[in-house]
Amino acid sequence: MNFLIRLLVSALAAMLTAYLLPGVKIDSFITALLLALVLAVLNVLVKPILIILTLPATILTLGLFLLVINAVIILLAGKLVSGFRVDGFWWALLFSIVMTVINSIMHGIAGNKED
Repeated sequence: MNFLIRLLVSALAAMLTAYLLPGVKIDSFITALLLALVLAVLNVLVKPILIILTLPATILTLGLFLLVINAVIILLAGKLVSGFRVDGFWWALLFSIVMTVINSIMHGIAGNKED
């Protein structure tokens, strides 16, 4: 149940972020739900591999390279989800930052109660 709530909150955050950024387009709420699901899967499967492969760059930049990894994940999701379009790397980077902030605010409002 907690996963479904997180998925809905992430979809709402993606819709709001796409509304705020002109370089990102999401066609419908169903697309946003699919995007949230794809991002969850990519964050579980692909992101740890990218973090391990880029560990020297991450250490050298004091962790700022993780923002680049997030942007790459967003661009990969843009290739996988039809109806979701990102105009370039910088829009993907900005999308990941803004979506993280909005997602955190929405999760804080919704509460994080463990059953």
